[in-house]
Amino acid sequence: MNPFKERKNILDAIGKITRLTFSTDEKAADVMKTCPGCGEKYGTGELAAAKYVCPSCGQYISMTAYERVSQIADEGSFREFNKARTGYDPIDFPGYEKKIQKMRKDTGLKEAVVTGSCTIGGEKAVLCVMDKRFMMASMGTAVGEKVFLAFEYAVKKKLPIVIFTASGGARMQEGIMALMQMARTSAAAARHDEAGLLYIAVMTDPTTGGVTASFASLADITIAEKGALIGFAGQRVIEQTIGEELPEGFQRADFQLEKGFVDMVAGRPELKDTIARILFIHGRRRH
Repeated sequence: MNPFKERKNILDAIGKITRLTFSTDEKAADVMKTCPGCGEKYGTGELAAAKYVCPSCGQYISMTAYERVSQIADEGSFREFNKARTGYDPIDFPGYEKKIQKMRKDTGLKEAVVTGSCTIGGEKAVLCVMDKRFMMASMGTAVGEKVFLAFEYAVKKKLPIVIFTASGGARMQEGIMALMQMARTSAAAARHDEAGLLYIAVMTDPTTGGVTASFASLADITIAEKGALIGFAGQRVIEQTIGEELPEGFQRADFQLEKGFVDMVAGRPELKDTIARILFIHGRRRH
């Protein structure tokens, strides 16, 4: 297919996207979560008020994609798109389809990323949030497609995009089709950049593998959430490869800031305000 014609078809499809309101039914039930640091248990309502930071020991507690959306997007502003988009099993990987079905049942998600439009501190933006509960938010065809379409939507609507990454990398069960998403999402990020639009990546724990090696590292401004593990290969693999012991804190947020891999480290309590200020400043400069 002619690539220019293919892109026109994609843009036409974006214009027909059915956008869904993020409702309270989609939010996590008020169930108990255990802090991995001190073992204290809290209801999700209490944790939401504390920005999912343990009130007892300060440990960060894992958030679902919708919990993250509720923390970052202004109340009632999030409109989800491509919610029902799913991938497929291109190489008939043994047990893959069964595992995907279990992930959908356990998480309530169709795939490992939630995308939509919203306002953040009153500033319009496209928002993508990866959910590591779904196969460690590995990037297969569906994740790549949803991120790709989010960038295309942002270009069409002339909007900045904010992506919260949390991934184990490319999804091996989809073979080369998963690896291709690295190039596809990178190309979409480049088109967004060529349009003069702002891209903010927020790397959360963990951001690794092919996601780090593609769109996660291509942002205009890269923010690491406090304590996040960020890298390509794991520390054990690197130590075995080079035959040396790596320094304490290797690949963690502060280490990556010191080495210039990220632009800033932000804690959860100030994360929304930080993003909102960046969006505000960029918006004023464009106008």
